[in-house]
Parts: sequence; structure tokens; C-alpha cells
Amino acid sequence: MLSFDAQHYPYSSRRNVVYGSRGMVATSQPLAAQAGMQILQAGGNAIDAAIATAAALTVLEPTANGIGGDAFALVWHGGKLHGLNASGPAAAAATAARMQALGHTTMPKYGALPVTVPGTPAAWAALASRFGRLLLTQSLAAAIGYAHDGFPVSPSVAYAWQQATALFRANLQGSHFQPWFDTFAPERAPLAGEIWRSPGHGQSLQAIAESGAAAFYQGALAEKIVACVQAAGGHLSAADLATYAVDWVDPISVNYRGYDVWEIPPNGHGLVALIALNLLQGFDFGERDSILTYHRQIEAIKLAFADGLAHIAEPGHMRVPVAELLSQAYADERRRQIGPMAHVPLAGTPAPGGTVYLSTADGEGNMVSFIQSNYMGFGSGMVVPGTGIALHNRGNNFSLDATHPNCIGPGKRPYHTIIPGFMTKNGAAIGPFGVMGGFMQPQGHVQMVMNTVDFHLNPQAAIDAPRWEWEAGQTVNIERTTGEHLFRGLGALGHEVNWQNNRLAFGRGQIIWRDAAGVLCGGTESRTDGAVLGW
Repeated sequence: MLSFDAQHYPYSSRRNVVYGSRGMVATSQPLAAQAGMQILQAGGNAIDAAIATAAALTVLEPTANGIGGDAFALVWHGGKLHGLNASGPAAAAATAARMQALGHTTMPKYGALPVTVPGTPAAWAALASRFGRLLLTQSLAAAIGYAHDGFPVSPSVAYAWQQATALFRANLQGSHFQPWFDTFAPERAPLAGEIWRSPGHGQSLQAIAESGAAAFYQGALAEKIVACVQAAGGHLSAADLATYAVDWVDPISVNYRGYDVWEIPPNGHGLVALIALNLLQGFDFGERDSILTYHRQIEAIKLAFADGLAHIAEPGHMRVPVAELLSQAYADERRRQIGPMAHVPLAGTPAPGGTVYLSTADGEGNMVSFIQSNYMGFGSGMVVPGTGIALHNRGNNFSLDATHPNCIGPGKRPYHTIIPGFMTKNGAAIGPFGVMGGFMQPQGHVQMVMNTVDFHLNPQAAIDAPRWEWEAGQTVNIERTTGEHLFRGLGALGHEVNWQNNRLAFGRGQIIWRDAAGVLCGGTESRTDGAVLGW
């Protein structure tokens, strides 16, 4: 028997881009990419492949997503871009006053209180119904098989699983957290290459597939979800689940140097990426790995987040229109704050007016940018006994400040971090892209777009290039692969720069571009177990 460490890679390596013409799937786990490709080769389209890949990821990468989380999608179909918001609202009984009466001054991370209605199963059903070619029973078959028959855990997932288990053992107290340990770490977290099975998860997926997701929101499975949450002191009710419906939305965009960059509108924070790109297109960038390039990118994202965190909420509660935040006049005004030194901006006042990501494409021109998440790794720590369903903690993003537009309220959706991206030019699809990772996501989107448009990197090189992440205040984290001249130079400009050794901390990206001849070109994340398959 060979002996080796699946987490140890002492030498740098290079991964080439992948080409195809009849289809492509790019995601963070190889077996999930295969599930999507098998659907394409069985006659499904890019939408069916996205559903299959996403469902498989709930089994294969439970450290980041699950059927108890939320999802968003951008779908290129019929020569048009369509947006799907499948984020769920707070319970009808959830109010800031109730949270405060329980002794909370901010929304808790764990337990039943931050659990909002999960939207992921409804997302799959809505995509299949509107654009898919196959039944959910076909698209979810691979995921169900992995859950029942088992699969070898991939290295990055094993590492995240072990980290989460240690975190939960230290922080989750009380009998209502025991189902998580019974389900995901009965003795310990699985190691890389060990076979993992989750038969309860498989049964839940089977029920979702056979009912078109209705079983998740009504009936016996829904009753188990509600009982689990309410027994732990949460507010989610049977009516909250039964009345849930996804939202088809019009995507928002800015034109960046001739390319239209598209995001889902609020309550998601794709708006932050667009605000930053609007600021950055006022500068000329001749070199990617220069101090000035990094400085301007970081200052732009800080300004964008200042606005996003102040203004993004459920659309009906936003006090500043998206159009005003993306106006050129406002961008010109805010850009003047990007000076020679680092600073901490405040939100502007324009005139009134955790996650897995995947990309798919087929030979007919359809393309999908899809993202789903349990938010903080496994989410709330709440697992519905016997079902394999880990419930997300997306409600943690709500404010308890009654004056803030993102204050928790009955049936209200929170500020949301997961964002799919898409790029077009002159009305034609270029393709889907995304970088998962909480508040890293808009920052990753900005870097992917600029790597592609400004610095002409191919999809794989655009993903492989060193990344930075603004954390808070003046604090910026950069990868160890970043040149030392940038570390020192940014420090001289007032940035508090930290080397970050954890390669998973900078998100995980996927890109698929289509050229004028219909050839697909994809890149996948080398910082994790990423795979891109072309056909």
C-alpha cells in the first residue's frame, strides 16, 4: 500500500486551459463535474448539467453547501440572460425585538435563530421547469447514487471537514447540535480518500427529485425540518416553507471597457463588484502586478463595500436605488477619494433616483453561472435528524438595528454574499464566471474581470494569478505567491498587509468563455479539488 499525504504539495505546478465545443462543466469537485458532463452526454442541456452538478456537490462537498441552503443563477438561454434569486426569507415570526428579547445584540451564527427558508431545492426545480430538458429524477440520479453508494472524499473537502469538526466541537453545545455530529462526524471527520456515505441525504434527494422539490416544502420532510428548528428555539414554520417561491429577476450590469459584466441585483452583493468596476474603469492599468494596480483595486473595493454594507437589503427596503449607485456621476464623485495613500471610506450618499460555484455550457449556446451555499461552511450546525439536511445560517447577515435597511423582519431576505457572474459583449454571451467565498466574492469577481479584460489572461491563468482580499479597515490579506515588492509597497502606502498561507481563504473560481466560433475555453480552481471537463 502506497503511503502519502494528499494535503502536501511541495512543488508549483501548471494547469492548462481546457477546450471543448459540445459542452463544458467547471466546478470545485471532479466527481461533481463528471455528474454534469454525464447529463450533457445523455442529452441534457447546460441547465440540466448545472442542476446535476449542483445536486452532486451537496453530497460531495457538504463542507460548503447543501440542500438546506440558498442558490442564485444567471442563465444564458434563447439569446438572453435570465436571473434566478432562490434565497429564502426570515420566518414570519422573526423580528429584531424577538431577537433582542432573547438577549442578542447581533444575529447569532449558530443554532436555529439564523436559519432562514432554504431556497436551493426550489432553485433546481425552477431551472428544470423553465429551461431544462430532463426530469429532476434524471438530473439528481448521480447525487443520489453518491449519497447511497459512497464516494472517496477529496483532499480539500477533507481538510475543511476536519477544520469544521474541530470548530463545532469547541463551539456547539446542546442536544440540538448532536444530529450534526451523528451525521457528519460520528467518530471523526473523514480523511482524504476515505469512503463516505450519507443514506439519509440520498433519501431526501430522492424525495426532492420525485416531487419536483415540493416534498422539501410540504409534507413529511417539511414537517421534520420545522420540528427540528422549533425544538431548538427557532421561528421557522410550516407556512414559511409552504409559501416559499423563487424570484426570476432582471440582472444588473455595468459596461467595463466594452464588456458588459452582469450580476444578480440585491439582496445579493454582486452590486459591490459592479460599483468597484465602475470606479476602476476611470484608470488606465498597464501592468497587473504593480503596487499602483493593487492599491487602486483595494481602494475601489473598500469604497464599494462601504456603500454595499450601508445600502444593500431586500429590494423593497433599500433606500438608495441600484441605478444611482451605478451611475457614472456617482462613480466619478467617489473615484476622487482614491488617492495615493490607503484610507477607510464611509458610505456615500448618491442623489435619490460560506459556498460552491459552478459553470456549465452546451453546444447549443446555453450557459449557466450557478452558486449555492450553506453560508459558513456547514451552516448553522443544525441538521434535521435522519435526513442529511444541514440547515444554513444565512440569517446571520441580518442587522438588529431597526434603522438599517437590512434589519431582520418577517418574510424579509437578508443581505446575501453568494453571487454568480456573467460577461457579454455587444449582446453576445462571453460566458459565466464566479469566485465563491463569503465577502471575498465581489473582490474575486473584480480580479477575474480585470485579469481577463485588462491583462488578457486566459481563463486558467486568470484563476491561478495571486489574489488579495480586503478584510476590514486598512487590513489586506495577500497570497504567499504574491511578489514581495507588492507586500512592501502596499505597506508603504498605509495598507496593513498580511501574508495568508491558507490557499482556500481566497475563494474558489471557475470560468468558461465562448468565442465567436462557438469554441469553449475553461479554467478551474487550482487552490482546491477543481475540475473542468470539455466535450
